[in-house]
Amino acid sequence: MEYTLLLATFLAGAAYVLMPGPAFLALLGIVAGQGRRAGLNFVGGHLAGDIVWASLALTAIVGSASLGRLAFDLLGLVCGIYLFWLGWKALRAKATEDGGTDQRVDRPVLRGVAFGLTNPKGYPVSVAMFTALLASQSAQLTWANLPPLLGAAFIGFIAADLLLIAIIGLPPVRRLYRRHALLITRATGLMFIGFSLQALWQAGGGLLFRRS
Repeated sequence: MEYTLLLATFLAGAAYVLMPGPAFLALLGIVAGQGRRAGLNFVGGHLAGDIVWASLALTAIVGSASLGRLAFDLLGLVCGIYLFWLGWKALRAKATEDGGTDQRVDRPVLRGVAFGLTNPKGYPVSVAMFTALLASQSAQLTWANLPPLLGAAFIGFIAADLLLIAIIGLPPVRRLYRRHALLITRATGLMFIGFSLQALWQAGGGLLFRRS
């Protein structure tokens, strides 16, 4: 297995954690109100959900690849459309009042577990993210390579969590986020659209080549 595949899986795992969402905003509020230790407890609990959804997503992706390139290209097409929809929705986001920034959480670990395991978008987003970044190397997506892929994704989760804790804990960053939350959300939307175009390019190219 090539190292580029592990790197792409690592980046997909990190991107999945770093994208702004309910858990991201909850982490911002916990770190702002209770410090980095509480934030570490929260992401430690949330890691349980990250692992579950990543395992299911990578299993589905490897299963599609093992069925043949057509199944994988169709999965990539669906994921690309889904990522584009998420990105477009973020680009059209409107400013809202942040009412939960400094609320205290008595049990951040349990709150993190709840956020991670009950997120309804956890599975489809993880499938879309991993498919977009791994599509160009689908030939290496085999059952034998699944364990190291999960390991690379896990390292990506940990690295992204530590990066978030380190950055969000800085007072200037918290102020900057509050002031420019809408801009950050829209920039994330552009990133999602970029991932979607990557997935659509890979899947569409495979489907067109097969028909020609």
